[in-house]
Amino acid sequence: MTHRAVLAVYDKQGVAELARGLHALGWEIVSTGGTARAVREAGVPVVEVAELTASPEMFGGRVKTLHPKVHGGILYRRGLAEDEAQAVEHGIPNIDMVVGNLYPFVETVAGNPSFEEAIEQIDIGGPAMIRAASKNHQWVLPIIDPADYNSVLEALRGADGDPRGIDAAYRRRLAAKAFQHVAHYDTAVAEYLRKPEELFPEQLTVGMTRVQEMRYGENPHQQGAFYMFDSVRTPVEGIGAMQQHHGKGMSYVNFLDADAAFNVVCDFDEPAVAIIKHTNPACLAAGDVLLARLYERALVEGDFVSAYGGIVAVNRIVDMDLAVALRDVLSPESGVRMFYEIVIAPGYEPAALDHLKKKSKDLRILEAPVGDPHRERIEVRGVRGGMLVETADVSRDTRFDVVSERQPTAKEMADLQVAWRVCKHVKSNAVAFVKDGVLIGMGAGQPNRVGSAEICKQQAGERARGAVAATDALIPFPDTVEVCASAGCTVVAHTGGSIRDDESVAAANRLGVTLIVTGVRHFRH
Repeated sequence: MTHRAVLAVYDKQGVAELARGLHALGWEIVSTGGTARAVREAGVPVVEVAELTASPEMFGGRVKTLHPKVHGGILYRRGLAEDEAQAVEHGIPNIDMVVGNLYPFVETVAGNPSFEEAIEQIDIGGPAMIRAASKNHQWVLPIIDPADYNSVLEALRGADGDPRGIDAAYRRRLAAKAFQHVAHYDTAVAEYLRKPEELFPEQLTVGMTRVQEMRYGENPHQQGAFYMFDSVRTPVEGIGAMQQHHGKGMSYVNFLDADAAFNVVCDFDEPAVAIIKHTNPACLAAGDVLLARLYERALVEGDFVSAYGGIVAVNRIVDMDLAVALRDVLSPESGVRMFYEIVIAPGYEPAALDHLKKKSKDLRILEAPVGDPHRERIEVRGVRGGMLVETADVSRDTRFDVVSERQPTAKEMADLQVAWRVCKHVKSNAVAFVKDGVLIGMGAGQPNRVGSAEICKQQAGERARGAVAATDALIPFPDTVEVCASAGCTVVAHTGGSIRDDESVAAANRLGVTLIVTGVRHFRH
């Protein structure tokens, strides 16, 4: 029996070599359009699909392989007498391999084509053949990845060219990969066709591509991998589009911390530097000054103890002054050079990048596009047995309504803008103290809000005199206002909406501090 393969690929990488290998094993090659030309140019005889089916391509190429002689040849069950008899009766030739990959739908719609142009990039015949071959993988090999061509040829050579001699587990892996390929493609099409406001359809699949596997997950006994979202609506940006210039491979925790660090600084329009530890900002400074100066202020005036071993993020291109500071600024506590796991920025001056590479062979140096942090996007988070999906907590214009007698100064309001943005990125219950654009105290993840305020007070010490405080939600009791005031803060901002708001206002008036209500909550669990 002559074995037959249908080759119909958009990505022509490796297809000529595959065709030569199959031809050498005695296989007949059937193909269409550009793939047929590539095979023919490789010196391999090829049968056009139209010859096999005795039916021309129709409707501008929309119908090529949608024919019983193609799908019958893929789907009939070998060894089943009834199927074998029908194949002979209707002149259905056996097809023992389908090699296909699909039109680049995601790439096409990223170029903002017309609706009609996008629709023509929806592949029909390709997915139909791939699915058919995958269903009948006991006898037919479905291949969608050029990376598999060599292993398929090796397997066939080991079976003397007969696909029936190939291991069943290997066939099953190819089928699973092929079905996933089609599902990924259909996910992109469905996302494109949905209305932009239809964020939560009744059924949802998420398209992702694996970027890398990790040595382990959050802990050494766990496994992990990093996937990039493939979205036709939101460009890939931030950590999803990062490029690593130097250092050890990224771990699961590295990705979480780098994402948290970059998200904080990208929330600022003005230059900003942050040092993150366990996804919380230990140090941060923002303002229109040199990056190196911002870094030094963030470190010296912030939680420099926690900064050691952290992740540094900036929202501007790293220049030589900052690179030198990252290498040479000493810890205020011990006088030793600071150690960091990661530096992440939207770019690096060449000399600065070279200088940072000399800091340590292990320092991970990442480059990532800022993109548009204000763009509405979807975030997903796994829970046991399911997944939570929500719109991201993007920055928005926030009103700051003064509800106390004391009015804030312009400087205090500028600091409050920083504090309010920072506490959005701190684990709840979040409290942030800011002075002169620098984070001087941060309380995160405490079971009660006043506990976070106490941590801020302890961290900031005397530096809290004249600082402002912001918290991510409402203050349920006046005790949080009292702690912030006792530390020296002159302004306290919260969401508002507690049944005891009047008590907090009374405490602010009694202590001579400004109490501000935003009406916006920024929980981050």
